[in-house]
Amino acid sequence: MSVRPIVKYPDQVLRQKAKTIPVVDKSIKALVDDMIETMEAGSGCGLAAPQVGVSLRCIVLGMPEEEPFAIINPEFVKRLGEREIEEGCLSVPDLGGHIKRSISVIVKGLDRNGKPIRVRGKELLCQALEHEIDHLNGVLFIDRVESPDKLFKKEKPVEVEAKDAVAELVSKR
Repeated sequence: MSVRPIVKYPDQVLRQKAKTIPVVDKSIKALVDDMIETMEAGSGCGLAAPQVGVSLRCIVLGMPEEEPFAIINPEFVKRLGEREIEEGCLSVPDLGGHIKRSISVIVKGLDRNGKPIRVRGKELLCQALEHEIDHLNGVLFIDRVESPDKLFKKEKPVEVEAKDAVAELVSKR
């Protein structure tokens, strides 16, 4: 397993429709393992294969306090309701936006062993499923922002060495 570099917008792989995975073999399992490690290293709750430069229909999800899992060739079975939420993306790290997403979804696909699965998602899981499946279709959250006033620049946390912060505080006294 290894952490792969996250592809950033405007890289064209993020705009392509990803290809269906015909068979789940050891190369796909290795991709899933790398994607989970990459997602966790980036503190994300989901990641799509195009975000690591691989144009295949594979997503991984990791909800707080739960084991991460993969869905290969995911498809929506059902979408219900609509809500406006704040969203960001590891591939568009400097921006956030307010967009509309479903209240709940049901998605079908294959697990990492090639077995059929169905996943019901509400709240964060619903949002992550829609977001990651959008990536497989070449759609980014910024495409779903309805007006410029719903898009915002994220502030980067300021990293300061502790001794520098203390020295600055002392010098101001």
